[in-house]
Amino acid sequence: MASPEIETLTQALAKLPGLGPRSARRAVLHLLKKREAAMAPLLRALEAVNEKLTSCHVCGNVDTSDPCGICNDPRRDARMLCVVEEVADLWALDRSRLFPGRYHVLGGRLSALEGVRPEDLSIDLLVGRVAAGGIDEVVLAMNATLEGQTTAHYIADRLESLPVRLTQLAHGLPVGGELDYLDEGTLAQALRARRPVA
Repeated sequence: MASPEIETLTQALAKLPGLGPRSARRAVLHLLKKREAAMAPLLRALEAVNEKLTSCHVCGNVDTSDPCGICNDPRRDARMLCVVEEVADLWALDRSRLFPGRYHVLGGRLSALEGVRPEDLSIDLLVGRVAAGGIDEVVLAMNATLEGQTTAHYIADRLESLPVRLTQLAHGLPVGGELDYLDEGTLAQALRARRPVA
């Protein structure tokens, strides 16, 4: 039997996405075996992120600086804005290194069943960013779910009167799929084949 502290660590790791009780036990055993090489650096990294973690007031990304590294990057095309549901979607798209612009994280998607309304998301902030000018294209990169597409249509209606080109990811994405789980090739194709919102 493991000590209460080790069991607590195992239970905490088991709550992480992709890890169950068996995987968590294996991870804990690895950390215990490689205490200096694995556990100590992990603890330092967790403490550093925990102390500095913040949300970007511009786009909603999670980073250790505000504005985030993407919003502060002068190489990014400020005229292009990609709207995503969650930070995981932003990270998935940015891993592909194919989108040269900046992002806007909504913080979820509209859902009548879950009680998520437009005012629960950062849609007003998005409309304000676009209305302020300097943005030529808004790419709606919602997940290919019913709620994701409902959110995209709502945003398109809100931005309709503004002088901005609206596009969305191509419908080659699997229905019901989530951006965070797609490979870079699929994301690359979806970004290249984006089209105007009807």
